[in-house]
Amino acid sequence: MKFDILTIFPDFFHSPLTQGLVGKAIERGLLEVALHNTRDYALDRHRSTDDTPYGGGAGMVMKVDPIVRGIESIRNGGTEKVILVTPQGAQFHQGMVGEIAGFEKALIVCGRYEGVDERVRDFVDMEVSVGDYILMGGEIPALVIVEAVARLIPGVLGCADSAEKESFSDGLLEFPHYTRPEDFRGMRVPPVLLSGDHGAIEEWRRVESRSRTLKRRPDLYEKAMGARLERKKAI
Repeated sequence: MKFDILTIFPDFFHSPLTQGLVGKAIERGLLEVALHNTRDYALDRHRSTDDTPYGGGAGMVMKVDPIVRGIESIRNGGTEKVILVTPQGAQFHQGMVGEIAGFEKALIVCGRYEGVDERVRDFVDMEVSVGDYILMGGEIPALVIVEAVARLIPGVLGCADSAEKESFSDGLLEFPHYTRPEDFRGMRVPPVLLSGDHGAIEEWRRVESRSRTLKRRPDLYEKAMGARLERKKAI
């Protein structure tokens, strides 16, 4: 899969995209990420990408023309999906990760300051928010999207089952994990995990997953249980 990222700070991405599994995926050709400077699409000699808002108010607004020229140049008449990262977008979730992973190409547009000119929205396919809080710009959310999607690309993870059994993969939080030592300051690994009884281990993990979700994220638990009930009714 290929990601294009349109940003006024392309250097922001250089270190994160060379580290860990994402860096290895890029090295192996499983993932491609191309960075584009929004300023390259500005027409004035100062390469301006923002201006004061009509109607007054604090802060600056990202201009429509450099962003749209950037989108059109990068897409070059193609069908690449355009994603605007914005606090006003749909909440990013694992289902959306799977949807984006199904794209051949995706262009992520990073805003800054008070946001983008409203007319930019006519040129994007999706608006995505990574949470109900405000960041300095769209660069960190863009990295969140790239990393979340990269985990679903075949060959990126060392274990193919990892992505299928993580938190949110079935609508619930993941069960607890333990590794050596067996006893750490009196805190012991649950005996069932040492039993070698794979059926009992799977049942323990299922119960722990549901219990943890109910305790920590009752909203997720209610949604997941409701979805399962609907599936049973449909059978």
